[in-house]
Amino acid sequence: MPMSDQSSSTGAARPQAKITVGDPRTMVSLLGSADENLRFIERSVRADVHVRGDTITLTGAPKDIAEGERLFYELIALINQGEEISVDVVRRTAGMLATGEDTAGADLTQNIVSRRGRSIRPKTVGQKRYVDAIDSHTIVFGIGPAGTGKTYLAMAKAVQALQAKQINRIILTRPAVEAGERLGYLPGTLFEKIDPYLRPLYDALHDMIDPESIPRLIEAGTIEVAPLAYMRGRTLNDAFIILDEAQNTTAEQMKMFLTRLGFGSKVVVTGDVTQVDLPGGATSGLRIIREILQGVDDLHFAQLGSADVVRHQLVADIVDAYAKWDAGQRDGDGRDGDRGGRKPSRRR
Repeated sequence: MPMSDQSSSTGAARPQAKITVGDPRTMVSLLGSADENLRFIERSVRADVHVRGDTITLTGAPKDIAEGERLFYELIALINQGEEISVDVVRRTAGMLATGEDTAGADLTQNIVSRRGRSIRPKTVGQKRYVDAIDSHTIVFGIGPAGTGKTYLAMAKAVQALQAKQINRIILTRPAVEAGERLGYLPGTLFEKIDPYLRPLYDALHDMIDPESIPRLIEAGTIEVAPLAYMRGRTLNDAFIILDEAQNTTAEQMKMFLTRLGFGSKVVVTGDVTQVDLPGGATSGLRIIREILQGVDDLHFAQLGSADVVRHQLVADIVDAYAKWDAGQRDGDGRDGDRGGRKPSRRR
């Protein structure tokens, strides 16, 4: 367990704080390959950072020292939980601290599920709030750009609930609107035709459940992966239901899906309202759902943003650039910007 010692001598000496890490392996993980993590930390904090042996010394103003200590302790806590510390992890952690978020209260080191030594946990405060909302609400909408973990974390919570016997089955669904009229031209049976559109859900499952057991669980009906059209007319009891790519549902499809909710079930709806692929300028059910359900209890809207992107840093920069461009388009002509060459969707 690392220890901290703060001191300030009289005269011109600047205040210092020392963190004794103790475990050499923790220190190696903290500093990173060829000290790349340390170099980024030095650029991220205002205090001077000096490392000697198993001791980290921070020198500077008391406030700057406190910020540096907090960053190091956050990273050490992640290492103790089995997290591999990279520059991206350091960047995300430093970014959260810079915004004043209470990362300590968020407890980002808590695992959702673990398999073969790999742990799945929220990596940002926004993700942690999203996960907590899933625990405390029957219906949660996870809305945000690519790479924010909307679907992946929802899948992890579904697996956790199944392992804890809180539910009897997991139902994963998404619309296959990208296929359109081309679906009939794809080879194979109907399920072989739609498989490419459900594949991301299978990929996430393989990270969380032993791959050899997935076919058995699907055959037994414990896990069901199906297109949205297969939800019509059903009542889903004692299930964890995830609707992915919900921006590609119409308002009517969204209503149909939400009214499938049965007793003992939980629903998570995920999507990115900036990536609508509906043909003919149809209104996305996800874009208008907040307005429709305003005032309804036991549901929650979790808004994730570029700060929650856990892919390459460039992805977060791309998300921000597109958001800035879209805002400029709306300010310029009073309409939503063109989405990928399609006719702009109607405004709410």
